[in-house]
Amino acid sequence: MKSRYIKTFGVGLSLALAVNISGCTDLDETLYSKVASENHEFTDAENAASLADVYNKVIDEYWGWFGLVDIMEEASDVWGVPNRIGIGWGDLYVSMHKHEFNSEIGHFQVNWDQNYAGINACNKALANDAVNSSKSVSAIIRSMRALYYYNLLDLYRNIPLDTVFVHEDGWTPEQSDPKKTFEFIESELLAVVDDLPTAVSMSSFNQYAGHMLLAKLYLNRNAWFYDDPDDSYYEKCLQHLDKVIEGPFTLANDYSDNFQEDISSSKEIIYGITLENKYKGGNFMANLWCHEAGRATYEFSGWATGGGIVFPQFLNIYEPNDNRLKKCWNWGKQYKANGEEILVDGEPLIYDTTLHSINDPGCYPFESARLIKYEIVAGDFGTSYDDIPYFRLADAYLMKAECLLRLGKNEEEAAELVTAVRRRNFDNPEDAIVTVDQLKGGSKYAYGHHENKGKQGEADDWVITKEGGDDIELGGLLDELAREFVCEAHRRDDLIRFRIKGTDMNVFNGKSWFCKDAVADRHCDLFPIPKSALDGNIKLKQNPGY
Repeated sequence: MKSRYIKTFGVGLSLALAVNISGCTDLDETLYSKVASENHEFTDAENAASLADVYNKVIDEYWGWFGLVDIMEEASDVWGVPNRIGIGWGDLYVSMHKHEFNSEIGHFQVNWDQNYAGINACNKALANDAVNSSKSVSAIIRSMRALYYYNLLDLYRNIPLDTVFVHEDGWTPEQSDPKKTFEFIESELLAVVDDLPTAVSMSSFNQYAGHMLLAKLYLNRNAWFYDDPDDSYYEKCLQHLDKVIEGPFTLANDYSDNFQEDISSSKEIIYGITLENKYKGGNFMANLWCHEAGRATYEFSGWATGGGIVFPQFLNIYEPNDNRLKKCWNWGKQYKANGEEILVDGEPLIYDTTLHSINDPGCYPFESARLIKYEIVAGDFGTSYDDIPYFRLADAYLMKAECLLRLGKNEEEAAELVTAVRRRNFDNPEDAIVTVDQLKGGSKYAYGHHENKGKQGEADDWVITKEGGDDIELGGLLDELAREFVCEAHRRDDLIRFRIKGTDMNVFNGKSWFCKDAVADRHCDLFPIPKSALDGNIKLKQNPGY
């Protein structure tokens, strides 16, 4: 268990919240003027009070229900949540899968609200002169605010930009030009990154995390503004990635070391989120994926309804000897922890990797392999105690490889970086080696609609189209990103960033998978602004296409 971080997260957060409640409630201009920063020594308790809510919001935003992991992954070609026949689920999850987005889907409101809650917490802290008297504390808060704005820019693009906590009565924000928002995020991070702490510890935003966020900003820039490409941003991305790679990080010896209940010992983690169900849980993956009877395999105590499904088209891009396949996915006959087979109404529980449909008729209870990437500990509620890697070194390696390949420079180094990440996942070192040609070649993903409309026990009724992945730029690298970062809130961005050769279309819109069909435009690059936000502010305009 996380004795080191239980103290930091549990007791420390409780203290921080207590100080926050007693000293920072209903802040106004009069209260700010009561603390003169030049005469005030910033205490550890006040540091904690300023940072507690700022950090707390990122947990809700990333792992809360409908949070960043859900919105990034459930719209992707890796996994989703169908109508589970005899169980439930479906509805808005079906719309997420089919890219039938509308402004009333819960994912869009949650990500909008949680990111702005984080920004409000940052603005509130920065309105206090005493906070600004500490360079490192104010740098952390400004960086976290940039992180929240990065998420909003990525998801919605046309967002209000506000850096002030106190406003006049009746004030409502206007949408900012997306490029101005980009420039604000960039300028904020560049201004404070050298003031961030160099020490690396769980749940603390450090200097390397700041460089990583800048690199993410630059890597995605051309995908966000695809009508104004500028390869110089890939060069800028490389500069910040090199600062991360030169830092005190090494790839974990075992892929699974990054997804244990306690990941504080992994030298790969650049910035992580500490979760502890007693104080602040949030990783619900075991609960979402496991069949109720399948809990006996792991002896975990939380609820389980088996909602999630992984698409066979994705599973088929794993190489047979890639150990990530079995470290991330469980399929076949299931057994209790004591070795007895698990029976459901007298029938063996067997996870079948084949699927019927997202909603017509849907998927049956035993269908799909189950995600086991995050450690499930006997007696725990599921995975809600599991720490989460937000940024890790493998990401920096593959981001650098992508930039080098896009720039057409040092391509052999790019292949070496990808090989380094793969090496721990293959028993035979030769199997881990990947070449430049493989990375620049097509994807192995068999894109196309792939749905069985027949009912269980009746004749199959397959709807299959074949689109393939040979026409995807850097398709080999796209496949590697999928295998390495499944269920880490990556896939939507990767699909948007990688294009179909000879077109302006990206994979996210221009390819079909499972029951989602390709479309002829890119309006789904942006999610719709939630109805609740539009209803509350007449100055907001909905994103194009919705």
